[in-house]
Amino acid sequence: MKELLKGNVAAVKGAILAGCRSFYGYPITPAGEILEAAAIYFPKVGGTFLQAESEIAAINMVYGAAAAGERTMTASSGPGCSLMQEGISYLAGAELPCVIVDIVRGGPGLGNLGPEQGDYKQMVKGGGHGNYRTIVLAPDSAQEMCDLTMRAFDLADRFRNPVVVLADGFIGQMMEAVELPRIATAPPAKPWAVQGTRQTRRNLINSLYLLPEELEKHVRKLEHKYQEISRAAVMYEKYHADGAEIIAVGYGIVARILKTTVQQARKRGIKLGLLRLISLWPFPAETLSALACQPQLRGLFVAELSTGQMVEDVRLAVRDKRPIHLFGRVGGMVPTAEELVDQVEIFLQELNGENGRRTAYARL
Repeated sequence: MKELLKGNVAAVKGAILAGCRSFYGYPITPAGEILEAAAIYFPKVGGTFLQAESEIAAINMVYGAAAAGERTMTASSGPGCSLMQEGISYLAGAELPCVIVDIVRGGPGLGNLGPEQGDYKQMVKGGGHGNYRTIVLAPDSAQEMCDLTMRAFDLADRFRNPVVVLADGFIGQMMEAVELPRIATAPPAKPWAVQGTRQTRRNLINSLYLLPEELEKHVRKLEHKYQEISRAAVMYEKYHADGAEIIAVGYGIVARILKTTVQQARKRGIKLGLLRLISLWPFPAETLSALACQPQLRGLFVAELSTGQMVEDVRLAVRDKRPIHLFGRVGGMVPTAEELVDQVEIFLQELNGENGRRTAYARL
């Protein structure tokens, strides 16, 4: 069954179909429709919707619901997610599964309401304290807002870890036809949860380890889990990447525009390919490194709605095997396919003129 939905609303419907039954949040643009849709649909399926007094309260309510074994979620944008960082660290430390949707707006500070990708470091690198990771998924359509939110709940439960759905404001606000699955997902049993029954009374949800030896053992256990996630949860899409002369790298709305860029560039005789990142963490470093080793590849073209956050992970993956050209737009500005093709041609001119292995930058 198809419905015409905003990306934000598609995420809520995907969550409900995944068996999520509680939402705690606080309103902020451009994520506001998530809160509004949750207020409408969660009560209709016997779930809980609560507008908290703040984002800090919301993330701690998520902690409580997750500890009770419920599939639960929250959503916000950059400023609100900044306030949630301590709670996210607590959730990761206590190994509690949940989903956090971040619809990114311009920043820093209050910024504006336009689409941006400036929350990459905050979510991918972890803006909270301690040694922890969150799985981060990046949809490029309203359909994937639904699908990846459903996938996020499965990953959260499988690894007992918070999962972030990171979407720029463009993806959250656009309306598209979305194919909703007919069968809802049944959440798995959670014998570790504290549910107020005699059987679960002795379960302990905790991230406090006062003895250094105990905390080190716990952190090593988490690190082992993160290594497993890095092998099992990598997601990406290759588009004309094999045999390409230049490979573009992007995610979200930028990757979607880059597909058209690839088509237009090839009409101009440029062998451009695309690696679209779907999981931002775990980052598809091995795939990117392998592509960079292709003998015909001359360089990588990185496009993002930031001054260069994701490009740092590209550099680490490529390890100076090929030149990297960064093109970033910020402040709510989104590049056109034609603009990106022109930037690819500029990159080619630099490669033809220098034949070096330096990193090139182009920013507006």
